[in-house]
Amino acid sequence: MRTTVGIIGAGPAGLLLARLLHGAGIDSVVLESRDRAYVEQRQRAGILEQGTVDVLRAAGAGERMDREGLRHDGIELRYDRKRHRVDFPGLTGGRSVMVYAQTEVCKDLIALQLKEGGPLLFEAEALAVEDVQGDRPRVRFRHEGVEDVLECEYVVGCDGSWGVARKAIPAELTRVFERAYPFGWLGILADVPPSHDELVYARHDRGFALLSMRSPSVSRLYLQVPEGTDAESWGDEEIWDELERRFETDDEWRLERGPITQKSVTPMRSYVHEPMRHGRLFLAGDAAHIVPPTGAKGLNLAVGDVVTFARALSHRKETGSAELLDAYSATCLRRVWQAERFSYDMTTLLHRDPGATPFEDRLQLARLERIASSRAAATDLAEGYTGFPFG
Repeated sequence: MRTTVGIIGAGPAGLLLARLLHGAGIDSVVLESRDRAYVEQRQRAGILEQGTVDVLRAAGAGERMDREGLRHDGIELRYDRKRHRVDFPGLTGGRSVMVYAQTEVCKDLIALQLKEGGPLLFEAEALAVEDVQGDRPRVRFRHEGVEDVLECEYVVGCDGSWGVARKAIPAELTRVFERAYPFGWLGILADVPPSHDELVYARHDRGFALLSMRSPSVSRLYLQVPEGTDAESWGDEEIWDELERRFETDDEWRLERGPITQKSVTPMRSYVHEPMRHGRLFLAGDAAHIVPPTGAKGLNLAVGDVVTFARALSHRKETGSAELLDAYSATCLRRVWQAERFSYDMTTLLHRDPGATPFEDRLQLARLERIASSRAAATDLAEGYTGFPFG
């Protein structure tokens, strides 16, 4: 099997890349180790930056998103029983975000790929990436019990932090930067309408809490919990009671409760792998970087990576110049590190470290008061949340 671009992984990054390449007249093959049902049900991110929304629309994948997604023009910060809204359009010249789950993005892109794009092979496990420094790199994979080889001109690894793509870069050529946090997020899905029409980020002495949503009838909520917590160790009423405590305010606002349909714990860590390119192998998304979910940056960073690659390869096709391909890693990493910085700032602003001193607690409150009282500080948060420019 031969193609121009071999894409490993059919998450939103790999699927969007295939769509962008199709629009540029560049053929590709997507290999995904899981079955279609798993990919379309995999719960991940739910916040799309303005740039991601614009890219999906331009790629022809925005129709259902615009119909069913929830545009949000701000977030609410809660601390010390106070409420403060950050107005995104007013601070950024009109930018906003969209609440639209990653599962739905994948469904839309899969449907388009199967209808109009190149091969998309589910249950096709990539085994190794070979000869990436030559002109014809290869991906060895197993599909329907048979081993095969995909010959490419380029390979893009969108196969996450445990995939084979990153392993094809020699360890002596890499630098890894990481930070693990001593807490995680206990997340729930609940069949109850959201108790607020925008996301609520709460800083509390008992720990962070987040009120989010998946639809007008389904709420998504999170609690900061100690690292290594078992989700099943928390009873349903215990979760609602704790959420109520952490969202408490001095006004009449109330948290609505409902049946919890799913519980899970997400670890919190930051990770960056440099470089993001080796020969004709390019890393994108979680294969190259991970952010704590506080800043809603994971999926959006992956989109930035594949947009950068698609533009660079289109430039090569149109001009013969490899200048943008050669700059891929440096171009992506500038945006990655800004997103890492923003996610770190949001995490340390809102979570209570188990070893925090009273001095550090007061600094958090001072930082929040600064955002609430300074347009410049609020603008910095709004610009970071709605997204850094691609490329």
